[in-house]
Amino acid sequence: MTTALRALAAPCLDTLLDQARAGELGPDPSARRIAVAFTTSQAVRHDGRRGGYRNEVLSLRLGRAVGSCAVEPGALPAGAVESCAGADVAALLGHPLLPVRVAALDAYLMDVTPHTPSHGAQPVTVPAGSSLERSRARAAAVIDLLDVEPGSTVLVVGVVNSLLAELRSRGLAWIPCDLKGGTTEWGEPISTDALAEIGRCDAVLASGMTLGNGTFDPLRRSAQEHGKPLVMFAQTGSAVLPRFLGAGVAAVCAEPYPFFWLDGGPGTVHRYRADDGGTP
Repeated sequence: MTTALRALAAPCLDTLLDQARAGELGPDPSARRIAVAFTTSQAVRHDGRRGGYRNEVLSLRLGRAVGSCAVEPGALPAGAVESCAGADVAALLGHPLLPVRVAALDAYLMDVTPHTPSHGAQPVTVPAGSSLERSRARAAAVIDLLDVEPGSTVLVVGVVNSLLAELRSRGLAWIPCDLKGGTTEWGEPISTDALAEIGRCDAVLASGMTLGNGTFDPLRRSAQEHGKPLVMFAQTGSAVLPRFLGAGVAAVCAEPYPFFWLDGGPGTVHRYRADDGGTP
């Protein structure tokens, strides 16, 4: 990461929110307003897969940037989206709803430090294809960031079947964990307590959704305490998580809006490593 921004590695999400709200990370957020607020909802059932899933994402548009935070479908209260449109960023950084705070912080940091090589981003193309083909391509880009030997065990927080399939193809075992519980595509039970499982793994692979549900900081601290490298794959908070590189996060695969599942054409994800000399 760049020398100047290495010093900005945040000790926790709340500190980063406070720094942004105080104007310590860029322009005065009280002078910036969100032009557009919207949600994106999807239901997925890929050919050849046993089950499906639903996603919902809150996104806020600030100038050239879009910040996003995934939420449980239907979890946003009535009027939440409408109240964000036209609001100043500082107000939203202090919003009572955590997903709104995360989406506002993501939009603000995306505008201040976009995903460019000058900010340490390594762009990786996700080729055009079906939703399943593109999911697999993104999974390969994410798993490339894991620095573990074949036979190692990865704690996967936020279960994505394409990621599990990619781990298997590389001779890696996994411990699936998700607050929803249930089973994986292959019938494996999914734990709901990542902190209870972290001692049994060699590395942790976690979704940016942990930012929006309040589990990111406890997970990051636990990974540090156990000496486990933490790799994040992020549609939620893609511009937020690189700020934690070198502070408990080893690498980030950042995927800003529009996400791979919205379009059949080529797209880009942006990879960051704590030890490669670059971060936004």
